[in-house]
Amino acid sequence: MTVGNAGKRRPLPSLSQLRAFAAVAEHLHFRDAAAAIGMSQPALSGAVSALEDSLGVTLVERTTRRVLLSPAGERLAVRTRAVLAEVGALMEEAEAVRAPFTGALRLGVIPTVAPYLLPTVLRLVHDRYPALDLQVHEEQTASLLDGLAAGRLDLLLLAVPVGMPGVTEIPLFDEDFVLVTPLDHPLGGRAGIPREALKELNLLLLDEGHCLRDQALEICREAGREDAPVTTTAAGLSTLVQLVAGGLGCTLLPRTALKVETSRSNQLLTGSFAHPAPSRRIALAIRTGAARAAEYRQLAAALRSALRVLPVRVIEDDPYGQSPDAA
Repeated sequence: MTVGNAGKRRPLPSLSQLRAFAAVAEHLHFRDAAAAIGMSQPALSGAVSALEDSLGVTLVERTTRRVLLSPAGERLAVRTRAVLAEVGALMEEAEAVRAPFTGALRLGVIPTVAPYLLPTVLRLVHDRYPALDLQVHEEQTASLLDGLAAGRLDLLLLAVPVGMPGVTEIPLFDEDFVLVTPLDHPLGGRAGIPREALKELNLLLLDEGHCLRDQALEICREAGREDAPVTTTAAGLSTLVQLVAGGLGCTLLPRTALKVETSRSNQLLTGSFAHPAPSRRIALAIRTGAARAAEYRQLAAALRSALRVLPVRVIEDDPYGQSPDAA
């Protein structure tokens, strides 16, 4: 029990109440918040009301059309998220102490990596860490980073650098980009394509929000292209490649995606760039200071060994000094 300024004894908030309020603060919608944390809407509303009674302040302003946080709610939402994050870290620490590579591991993966690397990741976990409950979430980079910071995700597999404080990157490999063209394109099937050729291409890109789109635009800028080559976009690489096969333009694909995406059509050719080819780096990302950091580094070492069969350049210089055999 706690005592307020007026001497009234108030009950301590429960974790359920804090989770309910944090969900409402995030979604600003009772139905969406309830669905997000697996609670019924009446139970969630009751939990928020009980928290308001416990704290002695109004946290949420309810109107017929929308939900708003009160000024007190805005302030206390920040502290609530911090409390829940610390509780999550406590549970994570306890789980790590009990036994490594056991329990749940919530892995976030970007869409331009998931279809091509997950078979290797899943096979490794199944064979080497059978007691690990791997839970996979495919989302765009911004959503993954938010999930990592909030404690919703434990580990990310994505392109780096992400440039976010509080995130530690454990590099796995580098992979080149290749140019995918229609059959009748003059660069189709060529080797040693200069980057400057990108200045004249009708380049098809993914929708906004995909890091691969940003990487392609950066490669174009490095090649001296001033304008953003965006006339047609797609939500995924499969659609993008089919647009190329239909003659709408060319695109850049990471090498790990090449076999899967180009095998669906005989109307495509692949060209490689002159050395050094444009490339991207794929890494695991964790919260800096994560309780299970040693496990994640061991997993990264094991992944490097397993990924050697793919058309990538594995990062041999592990900044954490972890060898594959350490896992």
